[in-house]
Amino acid sequence: MSVSASNLDSWRDLAAAQQPDWPDRGELDKVVAELASLPPLVFAGECDQLKDSMAAVARGEAFVLQGGDCAETFAGATAENVRNKLKTLLQMAIVLTYAGRVPVVKIGRLAGQFAKPRSKPTEVRDGVELPAYRGDMVNGFDFTPESRRPDPNRLLRAYHSSAVTLNLARAFTKGGYADLRQVHAWNQDFVAESPAGRRYEQLAREIDQALAFMRACGADPEEFHTVEFYSSHESLILDYDRALTRIDSRTGLPYDVSAHMVWIGERTRQLDGAHVEFFSRIRNPIGVKLGPTTTPEEAISLIDKLNPDNEPGRLTFITRMGAGKVRDALPTLVEKVNASGATVAWVCDPMHGNTFEAPSGHKTRRLDDVLDEVAGFFEVHHALGTHPGGIHIEFTGDDVTECVGGGHAIVEEDLALRYETACDPRLNRGQSLDLAFRVAELYRAS
Repeated sequence: MSVSASNLDSWRDLAAAQQPDWPDRGELDKVVAELASLPPLVFAGECDQLKDSMAAVARGEAFVLQGGDCAETFAGATAENVRNKLKTLLQMAIVLTYAGRVPVVKIGRLAGQFAKPRSKPTEVRDGVELPAYRGDMVNGFDFTPESRRPDPNRLLRAYHSSAVTLNLARAFTKGGYADLRQVHAWNQDFVAESPAGRRYEQLAREIDQALAFMRACGADPEEFHTVEFYSSHESLILDYDRALTRIDSRTGLPYDVSAHMVWIGERTRQLDGAHVEFFSRIRNPIGVKLGPTTTPEEAISLIDKLNPDNEPGRLTFITRMGAGKVRDALPTLVEKVNASGATVAWVCDPMHGNTFEAPSGHKTRRLDDVLDEVAGFFEVHHALGTHPGGIHIEFTGDDVTECVGGGHAIVEEDLALRYETACDPRLNRGQSLDLAFRVAELYRAS
């Protein structure tokens, strides 16, 4: 499909939801022009490679593990933070690959996840009303007029912070840290006090034995020493993603080179809106979040708009129904989309439909609800004979206390101990491993 560069701005004529109210348009234009001159963060060929992997997911031959911070912060772009997130993702992927016996496509919610949609444009505290915090890409977390003023220069900081994060991720995944012989090293700081860590350590010993057997047979494939790792974020601030869209020299087609994969959120998937229009022009693998109110007609219209050529690997539906609704809301959606002949990958986001406020005022989630939504997702696909293609979660590599439950149980009274998120509550490392083991069981049973 040939798309001219001039079409890339067609979204500007449409309503764009969840955009900041930039106080100085001239300053924004200057920043956007600078962003447009900067090198790509990823390459079109890498995006195509991920698209091929997502096509395997759509065919039922692989499984997606997509995860990371709810909202990244500039302060969080450190070697330790990036390593801990990667370590958790790698441990989860090992559990899914070995215990679930399925190839895993690894996609981080990182190197660009700096903006968040909000239910209200402003926040009121003690009678003072200020703009809502929309992520470090837009404004600051501190509740002051200076901090909450949208600042276009933060788009540049987001680019540079993404570059640092991607550089670290590439170094860790290609420089020996992701070698399968490291399966114990990823866990050594974690096993003693954690039920999930002890369970993982047993699995790691089995992997060691399998590797030793293969080496004795003379097999030591390159795939054991590095992993393919991809970046993704919600493409919310369209000026940023448009500025980082480039025409691929190989094909003459446009790619959003801010990430390998970008997705449209539940709040910005209007068929006649700017986000869907922009996404229809870029050639990356893309996702769309679908909540419990989504109709099959809406889903099929999104397919017609975003993947009219039915290209395998191009479109992923990320469902976020809530544990209490997934078994009722998902079947008709999957059934009708499948009957239409459309090729899509189905991924479960068990986080966003399961948030509630604890008595302490902390926004939290129960791990049991997260596990229940994942179980419902698998049940629906098993009943319909379709492929449960993956999970999309918010987690951190740190021992935070933001979600309740888990093998090393956190109760609501513990939430204040280490509640560090800039936005939504994340699973900690132990809870993430608990989830991975459960998903592996569900996958093998489906």
